[in-house]
Amino acid sequence: MYQAIEWKDEIVDQQTGAIIQEGTLQSAANFNTGEHGTEDAQVAFAIFLQAFLQIDRLNKANDANYAAEFLNEVKNVTLNNTSPIKVFNNSQITVALTAARKTLNYDVSWEVVSSTGNVGDVVVSDKQLNGFKIAYDGSASSVTLKLRIKGGMLV
Repeated sequence: MYQAIEWKDEIVDQQTGAIIQEGTLQSAANFNTGEHGTEDAQVAFAIFLQAFLQIDRLNKANDANYAAEFLNEVKNVTLNNTSPIKVFNNSQITVALTAARKTLNYDVSWEVVSSTGNVGDVVVSDKQLNGFKIAYDGSASSVTLKLRIKGGMLV
């Protein structure tokens, strides 16, 4: 650890030439103490900077906007309408989320990958922290959807 040197000027009596106070020697040992102190400060700063950057990364991972980038889920699901009377659609299924959300403020977007018949509207309902229900209201006997789930991590 750095030990500071208290530097002293040499004080000489102007009339007699006698030394009143001895000055600190200008030697390699004394100058190197300052060099080692500077080096210690640089190492300490580098350690502090690494710790700060790690804390910053952890804080960003907990930030909703930052976390949303990493918690987007993409799922393919197939819904089937097995009702003998196709207008009485029973295609609703429950979709479990891979990562449970902290709030219900997440979005589910979808696109039709394939269908056998008229899809109609796709309806997302009964959102929970760990999943939701999805259905279509058309007369198709089967529909495959690609789902994108985003958000819901704001505390």
